[in-house]
Amino acid sequence: MSEWWGHFAGVIILVLMAVFIGIWIWAWRARHKRVFDRMARLPMEDERNTEVPRADGGAEDNEDDRR
Repeated sequence: MSEWWGHFAGVIILVLMAVFIGIWIWAWRARHKRVFDRMARLPMEDERNTEVPRADGGAEDNEDDRR
């Protein structure tokens, strides 16, 4: 391998590391906490859709929800 290729790979690694750290900092900012908390509660909500969409555009009852 040439010396140029080693420098190029090093620069790419540094750029990718900087992008990763930038996204990590963006995600952990305080203003995102409210949105992430709301998204974290979504699986716990007790609202069920009783109709399952069919491929032909209609809907049928979900047998699990009839009990």
